[in-house]
Amino acid sequence: MLDLSIIIPVYQVERYIRPCVESIFRQGLDESRFEVIIVNDCTKDRSMAMIADIIQQHTNITVINHPENLSLSVARNTGIDAAKGKYLFMPDSDDLLIENSLPPVLEKALELEVDLAVAGFFPVNDKNIDSFKVTERQEFTFKEKIGEQLFLEDLNAYQCYVWRTLYRRDFILENQIRFIPGINYQDVPFTHECHLKAKRSIVTPWPIYIYRVDRPGAATTVFSVKKSRSYSIAIGSTWNLSKMPSLSTEARYKVEEDVYHSFCTMMFHTVYAIEKTSERIQILQILKKEAPDLNFKHGFFQKLTTFMYRYLPIHYLEAFYLYYQISYKKIPIIKSLRRYMITKKL
Repeated sequence: MLDLSIIIPVYQVERYIRPCVESIFRQGLDESRFEVIIVNDCTKDRSMAMIADIIQQHTNITVINHPENLSLSVARNTGIDAAKGKYLFMPDSDDLLIENSLPPVLEKALELEVDLAVAGFFPVNDKNIDSFKVTERQEFTFKEKIGEQLFLEDLNAYQCYVWRTLYRRDFILENQIRFIPGINYQDVPFTHECHLKAKRSIVTPWPIYIYRVDRPGAATTVFSVKKSRSYSIAIGSTWNLSKMPSLSTEARYKVEEDVYHSFCTMMFHTVYAIEKTSERIQILQILKKEAPDLNFKHGFFQKLTTFMYRYLPIHYLEAFYLYYQISYKKIPIIKSLRRYMITKKL
């Protein structure tokens, strides 16, 4: 068995895919120890042509071609099913690995046979990524964590990034963990399920990854009625994890809190990116269909949110908009109410 399988879905990334693949072969790993699985999700641009020579140069690259565009989540599942490595690593095709960064994380994961090895990363603006250099790196250190400890202490609800973690392949297969086919935001339920079910893990501040921020045309940059379905499915699937019978009280509480944060983020996108009232109503209907049993109950404010969302949805969106204006933009209450009344012609 190989030590590592690196899975790269490819779709419409001709400007970015070559640096990504090149960075994989700058890790100082013997090519007999790892494989690269490139899943061509029926890309229509020149992405595959941009890396054709690299594929020819390396015998440890496998290309799997989808007959049609099936989504990032399906492409990752395809890679997982084909992988032969003890560990899986799934970078996004528009990001980069830091040179010689994987070996210490991989070696420690192999030594301890952990389910997950979570590492650090650098978020870098798309415009600055070509000039970004890692000038200094501290000595590799790590903490070993058991059970739900990693989930409770380290999973940030706003940073559910699949690409910062090495996953033990047998752990993924034995727990039948997969990405939800055909949706965006699939990282959220996937990372939550992995963190909740892992028995042994390590976490390290050692950076392995350069995350390209604010890339034009990225899959999750524009919110719409169509994408609200993906968001709703991700919310519903993550909420269902709170029903796992083996969860501790603390873990269940955190899952519910994480979903509440995702819910509020979705409401923010709904009131600020969607102008038509009819489309806002449609989004709420989609959410209620895909996540029918949401019940936020941690404190009075969450209980009020649940009641208004269920029984006064339009008023809830209007109240949410006013609350954001007053609380986060620091607009005085009278001024905000006046603006609201003018908008509604009251």
